[in-house]
Amino acid sequence: MIGKEIRLERIMNRNTGRSVIIPMDHGFTMGQIEGLRNMPETVNAVSEGGANAIVLHKGMVKGGHRKSGKDIGLIVHLSASTSLNPDPNDKVLVCTVEEAVALGADGISIHINLGAPNESRMIESAGEVVRDCNRWGMPLLIMIYPRGKGIDPVSPQAVGHCVRVAEELGADLIKTNYTGDPASFRQITAACSVPVLIAGGEKGGDLETLTTIRDAVDAGAAGVCMGRNAFQRHDTARFVAAVCRVVHEGVSPTEALGTEQ
Repeated sequence: MIGKEIRLERIMNRNTGRSVIIPMDHGFTMGQIEGLRNMPETVNAVSEGGANAIVLHKGMVKGGHRKSGKDIGLIVHLSASTSLNPDPNDKVLVCTVEEAVALGADGISIHINLGAPNESRMIESAGEVVRDCNRWGMPLLIMIYPRGKGIDPVSPQAVGHCVRVAEELGADLIKTNYTGDPASFRQITAACSVPVLIAGGEKGGDLETLTTIRDAVDAGAAGVCMGRNAFQRHDTARFVAAVCRVVHEGVSPTEALGTEQ
């Protein structure tokens, strides 16, 4: 489908086949957190750093549209829950594919938590979104994680199961946890026909985070989809630029940071 192919090139680097995506949907879940209080400023920093796309909820699209500066792909997130909910892993749809098309989206994203009490409903909703994305020629990023009682969130078996579920649903891109081990993650990416991006996770140091990204890319990851680890940096634009160099140019983390001796 040519429409989907064209839009995919707006949220990925068509030369490398990889992507650096910065989700900014955390405000819905966590409130007015650091890094997301001035959306145009943060979107501008991420764009100037060279990220391929951002993820926003529908109500933030207008506020994040700067009308100047470097362009960036727009992915509209359809799933939501809040940290105030007794079960914050229970994601529901708060937007439709048609609404996202009207907002000028280049892609759609949804969230699924495998192992959560309402897993079945999230999977059922995902099936409906996939159908609509195919109808409208919209790329679909499925963010999918192993989350539930007694589940190890970085278990290779659990992460691999997540990736397979997203692939079988019809995702065009998949975001999931990095297992922390290149060998096990390489087996997961090798068995998947869809680009797999790692989540940024909790905020870590610059070098530590870039090293994890480098290891994941070497193990077959198609890039990174990271939020707080990017927009909560002291110099967001500089750090995102370093991430892009690691992902798209294959430079070392120290070289990307300009600290190589």
